[in-house]
Amino acid sequence: MLAIAIIVGLVGLLAGAGAGFLVRRRAEGTSLQQAEEQASRILAEAETRQKELLLEAKEETLSLRNSLEAELKERRTEVARIEQRLTQKEENLDSKVEALDRKVEALERREQSVRDREAQIEQLRSEAEEMRQRQATELERVAHLTVDEARQQLMAAIEVEIRDEASRRVREIEKEVEATAGPRARKILATAIQRYTSEVTAETTVSVVPIPSDDMKGRIIGREGRNIRAIEAATGVDLIIDDTPDAVTVSAFDPVRREIARQTLSMLVQDGRIHPTRIEEAVNKARRDVEATMQEAAEAAAVEAGVLNLHPEVLKVFGRLRYRTSYGQNVMRHSIETGHIAAMIAREIGADVDVARAGGFLHDLGKAVDHEVEGTHAIIGADIARRFKVREAIAHCIEAHHEEVEPRSVEAVIVMMADAISGGRPGARRESLEAYIKRLETLESIAKSYKGVEAAFAIQAGREIRVIVKPEIIDDLEAMRIARDVSQKIEETMEYPGQIKVTVVRETRATEYAR
Repeated sequence: MLAIAIIVGLVGLLAGAGAGFLVRRRAEGTSLQQAEEQASRILAEAETRQKELLLEAKEETLSLRNSLEAELKERRTEVARIEQRLTQKEENLDSKVEALDRKVEALERREQSVRDREAQIEQLRSEAEEMRQRQATELERVAHLTVDEARQQLMAAIEVEIRDEASRRVREIEKEVEATAGPRARKILATAIQRYTSEVTAETTVSVVPIPSDDMKGRIIGREGRNIRAIEAATGVDLIIDDTPDAVTVSAFDPVRREIARQTLSMLVQDGRIHPTRIEEAVNKARRDVEATMQEAAEAAAVEAGVLNLHPEVLKVFGRLRYRTSYGQNVMRHSIETGHIAAMIAREIGADVDVARAGGFLHDLGKAVDHEVEGTHAIIGADIARRFKVREAIAHCIEAHHEEVEPRSVEAVIVMMADAISGGRPGARRESLEAYIKRLETLESIAKSYKGVEAAFAIQAGREIRVIVKPEIIDDLEAMRIARDVSQKIEETMEYPGQIKVTVVRETRATEYAR
């Protein structure tokens, strides 16, 4: 229909065009006949064209109808197939529903069977419980004991048996340890001592500067004592100028200041020019030389002991031990020796060799500054080590080597042993045998002077006193009072380096013999 409307429109358009053409022709004065002929021809062409368009429209309409009928037929076929599949699915669903219903019925029957079984089991359990109760009642009647009483008696018998067996095992282990530990410990210590045999490390603690003649003493003193005052003020030491021929004694608590003063005085004596300006120059040069010497000595000591990668500030502090002595023993040499001994003992027993070596090497680090910082040298040394990121295991060895902190590792105990070996070996320290024995006897006599003390033992070269009290006379509070009184009396009546640990032991022992 649309095509027919289009054709009609075209025909109208052509007719209008023809009419317009005729009008124009008439206006232009063309002849009517020509116009009519032209119009007739145009109308004929229009009719012909109209017929062609109508024919084409019919053909297009027919083609469209055929395609629509084919598509409709195809859709009807597809719908038929879908309906067939739906029918098959419905049939399958019906069969599955039937199967499911059968399974549900089977499960219901099985659940019923299980419930019946449970009821039977519960009945049997009730019967068994009733039977057990009757048996227990009969046993209580026959044994004249309740269940709790019987259980307590059984547990008590087992406990006694286990305790006896444990006591026997403990005694056997103690005997085995006593038989093997002593020889093994002596062997390990002897091996470590034999492998490291160093020279005697005792050094003098008095600095004496030789002078060419007694006339030099007057030049050192200077006019109205200005030179000696300048030296003492610049170095912080005391110069002792007495009747000793050709010598001047340098006295100072700080060994580093004493060494600076000794070198300063040696340079001044050698130069011969002694006046305040020259004294200041000599002191500065001596201080630089001593600091360089300490740094070099610390680095060489670390290499010799095998302790590497230490912080430069730790080495700087450690270098001050180059001029520090303890009972005449040079502390730096003592530290190297302790590090070697600790490493050997650790290797023998399978401990951490590196930690033991470094702990032994740095154990007296605090002695370099203990006169400048409050506290014991063990705690001071551990604080310095931790400040400069030394391993915690090594810092613990430092703080525990005099048992001011409870040792928590094998390496800490090894460092304690190595320190005692190095300080206690023959020739290591200059204290005479008579003075050493007298000091230990004095310690023991002070402790024994208190009522209730059974025995007293000075150990660790006089660094600790163990006091054994009678437990039937001294209670715990009295034991603490005795420890405090003994420590106070030692402080008031004795002179000693470092500190002395007072330990009061109160214990009760029960001993029986199996025959």
